[in-house]
Amino acid sequence: MAPTRDFRYYAAFFEQRDSAMTTTLFKDFQFEAAHHLPHVPAGHKCGRLHGHSFTVRLEITGEVDPHTGWVMDFADLKAAFAPTLDRLDHYNLNDIPGLENPTSEVLAEWIWNEMKPKLPLLSAVRVKETCTAGCVYKG
Repeated sequence: MAPTRDFRYYAAFFEQRDSAMTTTLFKDFQFEAAHHLPHVPAGHKCGRLHGHSFTVRLEITGEVDPHTGWVMDFADLKAAFAPTLDRLDHYNLNDIPGLENPTSEVLAEWIWNEMKPKLPLLSAVRVKETCTAGCVYKG
């Protein structure tokens, strides 16, 4: 039989919650884009022009507002990212300044640099170029 905890254990835990609750929220975005990687070895398949259905996850970490109950409104996050998403969707990433070598790593950092001034609570940018491959950039 599993040991039971004394109520004082839980009371002590909840008493520590007097401070604001810090939470990470996220929103996923998808876009289609073409690219090629100019610095791969000759003959590498990624050196040829190809496309991906990219998924970008923006993570926001901050204190939950006791009145609204959220860190930020998802609609505000969507609106903040919309201009950047529009610059990426259905474009050749190599043609965008700063993305001349558009690896997932470079793209994640580029998105961070675009978004951090607009979203001071930005804590991570995740980029997936396939269902099973991607990266996380945390500034």
